[in-house]
Formats: sequence, structure tokens, C-alpha cells
Amino acid sequence: MTGSYLRRMARHPLLLATPLIAALLTGCGSSANNDTFDLSMTPSATGPVMKNRQILVPVPTAVKMLDSDQVVVRVSPSEVQYLADSRWGDTLPKLVQSKLVEAFENTGRLGGVGKPGQGLAIDYQIVTDIRSFEVSTVGARVATVEISAKLLNDRNGSVRAQNVFKASVPVSGTENRRFIEALDRAFSKVGAEIVDWSLKAM
Repeated sequence: MTGSYLRRMARHPLLLATPLIAALLTGCGSSANNDTFDLSMTPSATGPVMKNRQILVPVPTAVKMLDSDQVVVRVSPSEVQYLADSRWGDTLPKLVQSKLVEAFENTGRLGGVGKPGQGLAIDYQIVTDIRSFEVSTVGARVATVEISAKLLNDRNGSVRAQNVFKASVPVSGTENRRFIEALDRAFSKVGAEIVDWSLKAM
């Protein structure tokens, strides 16, 4: 049965159906040759300088569909598939966390930025939830990234501010790398807005 499904997949190289085919691939082990992709972000860094503040960036929450290294493609309002022969360099939430930490550090506006377990004396947490991180092929191909963010006062547990950030970018071609490029541009916009918003809201 496995051979039959793999032959069917070969005739449609762009997408991998989920959950059945994804499960079959997981069972195949590490023999699959997948291109591995990263994300990028350049914050605008227009917020104030606060060298007396230290922040924590936990791993974002996400539904199971997004909590993996697979690239999600939505083919109908109720059906998603995975981009064939492609994966993120880590699970998506950990990759987003790493890029947010890097972006906050690169602004040079804070006294410290860290992840849980690094022992910082924290003033605020940037708590995020990945609501959407996908390419939709329903109609025109569009990459959409949507992340909600809360600025949590770590000293008293109160929410200082919260917001939802969303960006959509058209996909310029049908190759896998075009899907990734569009997702990267959408994330870059959302991530930069989260950093700028957080600095101004502290």
C-alpha cells in the first residue's frame, strides 16, 4: 500500500496530502530529501531605548497543524496539505521564537532579551500565538501570516497590551521556493510590527 501512495504522490510533486500521506512519510524515516528553509526579519526599531528593561520571549503557541517543520498549504477552506520536499529549519513555533529574540536583540534598545531557562530577571514577556502561517491556493495564491501578541508584565501578571498582526503577500510563481519567499515576506512584516509595537507599549 505504501508503494501505491508514493507513486500517486510522484505524479503530483508540489503538495503532500495530510494526514495520511504525512503519516506515511513520517514512517519512512530520514531518507526523504527535503529542502530546508529559514525565515528572516528586519525590525524598524523606532521604539524608545529602554536599557533597564529585560524581556522574555516564550515559544509561541500554535495548533498541531502548525506545530511542526512542515510548510502548510491550504487547498480549500477545510483542507490543508504540506508542501512537498520542503521543511522549515526547526518546528515553526521555535523558528518564530528564535527570529523574534534575534530581532529584539538587534534593535539594541533593551537591556536583555532571552528565552525561558536563561535566568534573566524579566520585566515583560512577549506571549504570542501563531494563528495562520500558510499559503492559500483557493483562487490566487497568497501567503498569510497572522500572529496574536500579548505584552505581559512579568512582575504582576497583568497584560499591558495585546494586538493581532496579519500580513498577506501574493505568491509570484508555482515553485516551492516562491511559496517560501512569500511566507518569509509576510512573516517579516508581521514580526517587525510585533517588535516595534512591543517596544512602544512597554
